Amino acid sequence: MLLWVFRFIFIVIIVSVLFVNASSLTLTRTENSSSWWAVVIGGMGMAVFVFLLDLMTPKRKLSALAGVFFGLLVGVLISGALAPVIQMVDSSYGLNLTPDALTAIKTMLGICICYLTISVVMRTKDDVRFVVPYVEFDKQTKGARPLVLDTSAIIDGRVADLCQNRLFDAPLVVPRFVLNELQLIADSADKLKRNRGRRGLDILNKMQSDPAIEIEIDDTSVPEVDEAKGVDQKLVMFTKGCNGRLATTDYNLTKVAQVRSVDVVNINDMANSLKVVALPGEGMDVRIVKPGEEADQGIGYLDDGTMIVVEGARNKIGRVVQISVTSSLQTSAGKMIFGKFEGFADEADAESGAARRPPGRRPPYRR
Repeated sequence: MLLWVFRFIFIVIIVSVLFVNASSLTLTRTENSSSWWAVVIGGMGMAVFVFLLDLMTPKRKLSALAGVFFGLLVGVLISGALAPVIQMVDSSYGLNLTPDALTAIKTMLGICICYLTISVVMRTKDDVRFVVPYVEFDKQTKGARPLVLDTSAIIDGRVADLCQNRLFDAPLVVPRFVLNELQLIADSADKLKRNRGRRGLDILNKMQSDPAIEIEIDDTSVPEVDEAKGVDQKLVMFTKGCNGRLATTDYNLTKVAQVRSVDVVNINDMANSLKVVALPGEGMDVRIVKPGEEADQGIGYLDDGTMIVVEGARNKIGRVVQISVTSSLQTSAGKMIFGKFEGFADEADAESGAARRPPGRRPPYRR
């Protein structure tokens, strides 16, 4: 909206300057007809050219008022450098323009150049780069690096608890395209997807209303990001552009970001690193809920969702069994514990005279 206000001001100024100069007594004389036409055609041509050039180039949002002053300064310097060119063209081609005509052309040229430089600075946001041959000065990020949330991390919801417990002191950033994807999921015809999308919107609203969490919806439109295909590619490019860290629970997105040299905070990895390590030889109780992929294997789960693969428990589905841990496997997709069947938990409790205990850890077995 601010950019369109600036465009309207530009049109009013250029039309006013053109009208004042074209209606002056000096230029309206018959002997100065060439100067009058030079002012009208030159002014209108430059105005239409820079305005169409501005509309046809990719658009970016204004980020700081300082960019306007910087663009104005650059435009004045360029206008001063091009002013002698107007006189050189007049003398080289014998146009014999009057001083008033030269002044009018220089004025409109300065206005057009200032408009163009300010527009370019506004489009590049605060990521202004000074290009020197073979050298590029990277943008420096002040303060803590932002944490960019993807759709899976928002729907998961654990990042809100981590921020409330002050584990993350960095500001949270949600790009506009992530919010749009979350809205599409919430409007899905599939009931499961619709519930997940609504859960994500509720969690996002909860984080915005929490004073302990600093979260921002980034509406910045960057052509490089907008042209990328897929939300994952946009997330990687957006995070790399803002020098942030990507928070996600998506295993594949984690690997893609690591290949692109983007720092990733995988919520699943953090949760798995906080789990108690299951040591070989340690005993635990687990309920077998389904058969495993290999012969004679049974599958159970702990309360935190950890999968337990039990050898010799394929025919014990629905029973709580005692196992001894043989090994464990930690991945970004989750944690798996491997064990072997040692006995039934209810029978062991009955023999010892103890009350039946829910599935969980037991002391190590001694043989």
